[in-house]
Amino acid sequence: MCGIVGRVNFSGEEVGLQRLENAASLITERGPDDSGIWEENGCGLAHRRLSIIDLSEAGHQPMHSSDGRYVCVFNGEIYNFLELRIQLGGDSHTWKGHSDTEILIESWARWGINMLDRIDGMFAFVIWDKRLRKLFAARDRMGEKPFYYHWNGKSFGFSSRPNPLFKLFNQLSTEYDEQALRLFLESGYVPAPHSIHKDIKKLPASHFLEVSESGLEIKRYWDLRTITPETSWKRRSEGDLLDELDEVLVQSVKQRMITDVPFGAFLSGGIDSSLMVAMMGKHTNTPIKTFTIGFEEKAYDESSDAQAVAEYLGTEHHCEHLHVDNLLDLVPDFLHHYDEPFFDSAAFPTMAVSRLARKHVTVSLTGDGGDELFGGYHYYRIAKMLDAFFSMPTWGRSAVAQISGMLPKHNFKLLSAALKESSSARAFAFSRSIAKDFRSILSDDVLQRTYGLRDLFDKAALSFPSGLHGSEQGMRLDALYTLNDDYLQKTDVASMAYSLESRAPMLARSVVEWGMKLPVNWKLHGATNKYLLRKLAYRYIPRNLLDRPKRGFGVPIDGWLRNQLKEWTQERINDPQYFDGLPLKQDAVQSLFALHQSGQRNVHPLLWAVLMLLEFNSKVKN
Repeated sequence: MCGIVGRVNFSGEEVGLQRLENAASLITERGPDDSGIWEENGCGLAHRRLSIIDLSEAGHQPMHSSDGRYVCVFNGEIYNFLELRIQLGGDSHTWKGHSDTEILIESWARWGINMLDRIDGMFAFVIWDKRLRKLFAARDRMGEKPFYYHWNGKSFGFSSRPNPLFKLFNQLSTEYDEQALRLFLESGYVPAPHSIHKDIKKLPASHFLEVSESGLEIKRYWDLRTITPETSWKRRSEGDLLDELDEVLVQSVKQRMITDVPFGAFLSGGIDSSLMVAMMGKHTNTPIKTFTIGFEEKAYDESSDAQAVAEYLGTEHHCEHLHVDNLLDLVPDFLHHYDEPFFDSAAFPTMAVSRLARKHVTVSLTGDGGDELFGGYHYYRIAKMLDAFFSMPTWGRSAVAQISGMLPKHNFKLLSAALKESSSARAFAFSRSIAKDFRSILSDDVLQRTYGLRDLFDKAALSFPSGLHGSEQGMRLDALYTLNDDYLQKTDVASMAYSLESRAPMLARSVVEWGMKLPVNWKLHGATNKYLLRKLAYRYIPRNLLDRPKRGFGVPIDGWLRNQLKEWTQERINDPQYFDGLPLKQDAVQSLFALHQSGQRNVHPLLWAVLMLLEFNSKVKN
């Protein structure tokens, strides 16, 4: 896990070592163990290293291929690098060391773009071809590792985070991308290829780019949207499916335990993280180090659940108990490291548990991906319910929507709004949106020039196999967007703020493809969500330790905004300077806050997103 930065001037003008060093210094936490800079003929590459595999100088980057033609900077891990090493010649090849970076660049030298079909891992890497003066970059299939870039037609720059790009390009504009603003205020994150800044883009997951003097080209190399559920699996025995899933997951966990530094795992006590820890125990004779954050407030405390699982599995468990208000101390770090507006308040406990884990290990496994692949979120039950309505004739659905809208409880009004959408994907977007039916806070002209989350999801669903249930569409939409640009970014930034590498076995290519092929009846089974994965977890851990209400990993932002953060909020929403340069209706924001204070509705997701945007805007202006 590292940080990468670079720029290519196709005119041949030098980039400047000091410029590269200044840019890389902004991501020191991503790689505190080593740094490297290389420049030649208009191409400059910089690297910050968190040493995980091959701690020697042989793993130093930027790294050259054995033939001297290519130069590489790489952020991430290639988990099947030992298999690839054999395919590349094994001991008959002269190797500098045993790092996966060396395997990556030699794979490129041997197979070119086709190497993307061979590698399994989390990655964002760049390879510069000195002979052709062409730059190649790729991002992993699920978007675990970030990649930001700027292209002005003559120069190309990239970085693991957006801020270093402003050091690489003196005149880079901080003007906001209106489309990104709208999507952020509807979803709470900025979906790729957008970034919050108009002049900065994100390379989408499972895409690569090539840039040369003749231009920039971006292509997709893998596509989860088109994976078709295996209808024959509906009739397979549960035992056979469990055996197969067990084998796929165990292999993924085993690969992600390969490291030359101490490792452990986050443990919430839920199904996903508990299963990962149990499987880790199959591959080591020493207790797994596990980490949990506990809260004094019972509504947010998972520590007793995690402790029970840790005791059963015999882990070396570490738990730090905090008062939820203590997390307010993390606000400065949060605003520093999340250098795009980011609304997900679960970032706070994720930062706290990362800080705890880094005191003991350098690598920590997570359960990320289990909900999206195997049907964990309550949104999928909503989508399943809505799907029944969408199978009705349009007139029938309209009648139900009209009747629901007349009922007194607000949940019925939300149901009415969802049923008025034209497709299951649009209805799912409505249920996922943080904006719901609130009055828009964006200016009318921006709304006219941009599209919303419902349009984004609806367009993506056009690439799905025909006949998918609404809940299946929802899982794929979450995997494409919510997981990628919210949850994985949250984990990446929070962990790297403390120089901790996080690994997600559920996001192995083999697991993702298997999960996408699994029919929905094995995910949502009667009243049970995440059915098959849950049954697999019972093989390892008694069900009484796992069958608990899903809490999520959150903090009471709703209460903070009415109490501890009330004055802080009022200062920002009443000061016009915080709105300077943003196409927002200040009076609409103030009304939103008043509604929250009244207790009539809990509007904290949208309100918190607005506050994060205002705070970000203040930093940009200053």
